[in-house]
Amino acid sequence: MPLYRCNACGYVAEENITPVGKSMSCNRCAQPVTVFGTVFYVEKLLERYTEIRRELQALRALETPRVVNPPLAPEERVAPATATQKATETNLATLAQHAPLQAWFQSHQLQVDFDIENVNTAGYFDEAAQAFGTRYELFGELIGRVCWSYRKAHTGLNLELARLPQKDAQAINQLCRNLYEHTFFSRYHYQKPEKIVRLSLQSAPAVRRFFEGGWLEWFALMEVLAVWNTHQPRLSLSVARGARIKFANEDLQELDVLALSGNHAPVCIECKTGEFRRDLDKLLRLRKRLGIPRERFIICALDLDDAQASSLNAMYDMSFVTLSTLRPHLQHLCSGQ
Repeated sequence: MPLYRCNACGYVAEENITPVGKSMSCNRCAQPVTVFGTVFYVEKLLERYTEIRRELQALRALETPRVVNPPLAPEERVAPATATQKATETNLATLAQHAPLQAWFQSHQLQVDFDIENVNTAGYFDEAAQAFGTRYELFGELIGRVCWSYRKAHTGLNLELARLPQKDAQAINQLCRNLYEHTFFSRYHYQKPEKIVRLSLQSAPAVRRFFEGGWLEWFALMEVLAVWNTHQPRLSLSVARGARIKFANEDLQELDVLALSGNHAPVCIECKTGEFRRDLDKLLRLRKRLGIPRERFIICALDLDDAQASSLNAMYDMSFVTLSTLRPHLQHLCSGQ
């Protein structure tokens, strides 16, 4: 429903008579106001929020010394971090943090471009991704339903929880409420007697990208940080997400997750939420062009079980992992440093 906010008295109200874009008098103080569409208004608020968040992050980088993220237990990853916990996280969204990766690619005659905001953990993408990844067997259906609704241009979806065990239904309902509170959904309502969760999709492109695969990249990134902070807390770690590589022949390639520590080659994790088998030759050529050893070039695919991943490891000169085997593989790499 259209709405307006009065600049004179701060009054916010819905308006179903005056057309969007037209002026009217505020119902409280009678000052002229303009009626906006709800989606447009929310988008502008999110843009302003993002701008302020980046400014705050930059100020914190100047005032707060860098500290290492403590490893999170599985049960801690599901719930979003508090503001106090967020304030103590390492500031990854800096050029200095990306500098070692930049130097490695330059030394191999490769151009690389980073969007440092891709690893900004000041928001809630990382917590949501950890919730998805640690309990994908329970939350995977929700992700699939949301992606399907986006593809079909639907504005919302309903989740019927009555058929689920009570504990699972409560976990899904709580996750949906948390996601709504952090703007992943534009509306949430729990119809308790029927045990139905009604959700309205968020139109923000960043949220849609997150559900359609970005969450797996975030999950992989957080697994890297957790492993290195546990096993090599004193060793500097440079990480990136969505790095764009340009080869000498002008070929372009985006790499999902990168991590570099010590004198080793980077760890490169390619995250696959859909069919990937037709791209195996392309991925193999990419590994060779980058000069990254097979054990450090990782394909993390949702469409694999542990046995299938083991078979592919024997067939191809790359490393294949599932959500459950990603961390053990990273621990093996970290222990060799």
